[in-house]
Amino acid sequence: MILLKITNASDVVASKAGKLFEKMTPEMIDQKLVESQVIQQMIEQLQIEGLKGQISSVKGLDLKEDNLITKSSFKVRSTKTF
Repeated sequence: MILLKITNASDVVASKAGKLFEKMTPEMIDQKLVESQVIQQMIEQLQIEGLKGQISSVKGLDLKEDNLITKSSFKVRSTKTF
């Protein structure tokens, strides 16, 4: 299993769409937009390599050093099979 944490979603949205758009959108929406694009690009590349599997977007997970922390609000937002 691979865990990917994106920590600069707002910065990416600001650089791609402009500072005004970034200021108008909450960080949660920025995170979802960036995650969605990253997942789509990962799926395309993994399919090219012939790999099959699933990618899930989750809310409520955090990584502190070697510890995986699940919050009471843990939720799988979406899962895509490729």
